[in-house]
Amino acid sequence: MTETTHPPLLLVDASSYLYRAYHALPPLMTSQGQPTGAIKGVLNMIQSLMKSYPNSPIGIVFDAKGPTFRDELFAEYKSHRPPMPDDLRQQIEPLHACVRALGLPLLAVEGVEADDVIGTLARKAAAQKQPVVISTGDKDMAQLVCPWVTLVNTMTGSTLDVEGVKEKFGIGPELIIDFLALMGDKSDNIPGVPGIGEKTAQALLQGIGGLDELYARLDEIPALSFRGSKTTPKKLEEHKEQAYLSYQLATIKTDCDLELRYDQLQPTEPDTKQLRELYTRLEFNSLLKNLGEITSAQNPPETQSLNSSGYETLLEEKDWQRWLGKLKKAAVFAVDTETTSLNYMQAELVGLSFAIEPGEAAYLPLTHNYPGAPEQLDRDRILADLKPLLEDPKIGKIGQNLKYDISVLARYGIELQGIAADTLLESYVLNSTATRHDMDSLALKYLGHKTTSFEDLAGKGKKQLTFDQIDLEQASHYAAEDADVTLRLHQTLAPQVKAEGRLQEVLEKLELPLVPLLSRIERQGVKIDVPHLQRHSQEMAQRILELEEEAHELAGHAFNLGSPKQLAEILFEEQKLPIKKKTPKGAPSTAEAVLEELALDYPLPKVIMQHRGLSKLKNTYTDKLPLLVEPSTGRVHTSYHQAVTATGRLSSSDPNLQNIPIRSEQGRRIRQAFIAEPGYKLVAADYSQIELRIMAHLSGDQGLLKAFAEDQDIHLATASEVFGTPADQITPDQRRSAKAINFGLIYGMSAYGLARQLHLERHQAQTYIDRYFDRYPGVLRYMDATRQSAGEKGYVETLFGRRLYLPEINSRNYNQRQGAERTAINAPMQGTAADIMKKAMLDVQVWLNTSGLDARIIMQVHDELVFEVREDQVKALMEGVKPAMEQAAELDVPLIVEAASGDNWDEAH
Repeated sequence: MTETTHPPLLLVDASSYLYRAYHALPPLMTSQGQPTGAIKGVLNMIQSLMKSYPNSPIGIVFDAKGPTFRDELFAEYKSHRPPMPDDLRQQIEPLHACVRALGLPLLAVEGVEADDVIGTLARKAAAQKQPVVISTGDKDMAQLVCPWVTLVNTMTGSTLDVEGVKEKFGIGPELIIDFLALMGDKSDNIPGVPGIGEKTAQALLQGIGGLDELYARLDEIPALSFRGSKTTPKKLEEHKEQAYLSYQLATIKTDCDLELRYDQLQPTEPDTKQLRELYTRLEFNSLLKNLGEITSAQNPPETQSLNSSGYETLLEEKDWQRWLGKLKKAAVFAVDTETTSLNYMQAELVGLSFAIEPGEAAYLPLTHNYPGAPEQLDRDRILADLKPLLEDPKIGKIGQNLKYDISVLARYGIELQGIAADTLLESYVLNSTATRHDMDSLALKYLGHKTTSFEDLAGKGKKQLTFDQIDLEQASHYAAEDADVTLRLHQTLAPQVKAEGRLQEVLEKLELPLVPLLSRIERQGVKIDVPHLQRHSQEMAQRILELEEEAHELAGHAFNLGSPKQLAEILFEEQKLPIKKKTPKGAPSTAEAVLEELALDYPLPKVIMQHRGLSKLKNTYTDKLPLLVEPSTGRVHTSYHQAVTATGRLSSSDPNLQNIPIRSEQGRRIRQAFIAEPGYKLVAADYSQIELRIMAHLSGDQGLLKAFAEDQDIHLATASEVFGTPADQITPDQRRSAKAINFGLIYGMSAYGLARQLHLERHQAQTYIDRYFDRYPGVLRYMDATRQSAGEKGYVETLFGRRLYLPEINSRNYNQRQGAERTAINAPMQGTAADIMKKAMLDVQVWLNTSGLDARIIMQVHDELVFEVREDQVKALMEGVKPAMEQAAELDVPLIVEAASGDNWDEAH
């Protein structure tokens, strides 16, 4: 683009991006079933563009409804395109509303396309030497490029100026229309000249010139040195009328009648109130958070719904005593801790905040430490005041993620009791998938309030301050707001939880009682054999190098195993392996599922898979676990999360205990590093086939009920039914196939998926599924009834009443609907298994409290509890834990728990 001091005019081909975002990005949907993925994609693209070109005028251009002049020229123009999908059509009006609320000029002109509107604006601006940047993914726009006009593709980051067009197409912008007229354009159904493709069109235009020149000099074409040059003149003569029609269709109109001139495309102040309403309805939490960045500096308080005039900072003894008296009289209050770290094992208490009524909150600073910080009350004495209050079970405490506060307070000898509510869990139980459950997200969703973020106060990265270094006035407002928002969230969420089915029971009997127990388990931690891990890591490093050399040998040359691009070139261009799947940009995929499939038949993908697997284990576990050992305890302390998975299962991080493989030798060696203290043993107690047992209960299928009641090997029994063979004649391969069927069907696996897993023809896999349902008809009835019920209600439930909402269950998009139906079938089983495990943890802890045993729960992984117990009490522990876990729920089939012990986790499992 020609240099200028003026910011360029931005013209956004929004309709092009709308389609591309719809097809390229994962489908998103609100909890109410409104599709939103394309809207969010386009809005993110627009905001990214505006950040790249600050202070630029801008126009957002959409195609208008109805036919255009091109449809009159050529009835088949774009006629091959399928109708706009309904779930995309539903996104147009909300997107238009968001663009207008952002204060951005929106243009959609009847009778012409967005290209023509952009072309008109670009040409008129360029004539006045106003630089223009057109944001588009459409190659047709290359005809508009000139010294004043550049194209940018925001989705790929590429730009096209005059030289870029020449490099990409082999011709200048002035010949792009001729180029399209010759070769046609399948995406728009422009016919072009049959038999002339991209290379021939380039050769013609480079050798002779545009369409008029070509028809004036047909006799010179055979002399050009490209394949087929001798027959090309005849093709051109036969299809001259079609070539010129294609030229007309491909030509972007640059003289449209527009209401706005190019120099009138100035953004106005965003309507933040309207944006807040739109983003809240569309559940765009990240965009809601960014609203503060575009709010006018004159009125930021008006965008916040909370009145903070009742917030106090407690620096004087009399003020603290006044608040302490109010807290003691309160039936319930919100409490929040402010600390120096997110690591609950290292966090130092900086202060506490409280709220009794909405808008009535106080911050009690204790250890703010920066030059000029005011004198604060003595922490030890204040904690002595607080201990009886916080440990009083009769006074209710409300918090947001109270597990963290419990762990922090425990470091100061305070055992928080009287947990009345946790807003993180109230939101999670109400609807696990409607939003993230952190305070900022909940405040935006349920209160329409943008909280002050920690990064707003403390900064980011290495220079980020700890809370005790933050100016007290700012810190006090932040902390008091946390308590105030927590109280208001509880008042908003609690009635909603109470009003929906048995959700309050799930909250009060499972989730809230689990909070202090999980805190205790986390603080207990688990001992790690660091030398064992270091040896294992060194051995894996050597094996990874060997696999890399093996891969280079199989490829015939060295390459970067971590580069998808290089790997794709080797697999699909050099070795000509079959392309199983493509990326959204059309490149052959090297994703794990693709390599897994290729690894069955080809050596290089197999080696790559082994290399990836070992590298992941080394980086995630053998290298990282020693670094996670807490110096004060010599143990590793994971963090359990109650509000992450959709179905109710616990997840964990730092380290993630759920992802350590159990079937591979390398995974088992990592488990061997989880050890007991000297004089103790580890005991692992594991539910046997719990989800299949839940399936038998939910479906009421007589065949499954009988098999479990008689304690049969369920996979052997299924193999016998499916293959029509006596159980004592079933081969190991047949049992493995039956196991895949048993577990595959409860996860909604199709015949295609089963065929891939068992390496069968699809029709054979379908035969197995049909036989399964013939033998277990109750399972099929359950699946059909569940799909129907989910479609009617919009959710499914576990046996304990936990709900999982399925906004896509009635989607017109087949893939989305199928995915939701699979989830509908599996979620009651997986969710019920999660509920049973939570109930079992609580029951086991109650028994442990009265058992007199020197034993404790140290881990919960999948369907397994792991204990550390004094070695002479192993038998007593097993005898108590097994019945406690087996009686956690009453099903129509017995729950079976298998327990074993050892010096390490692998031995105990």
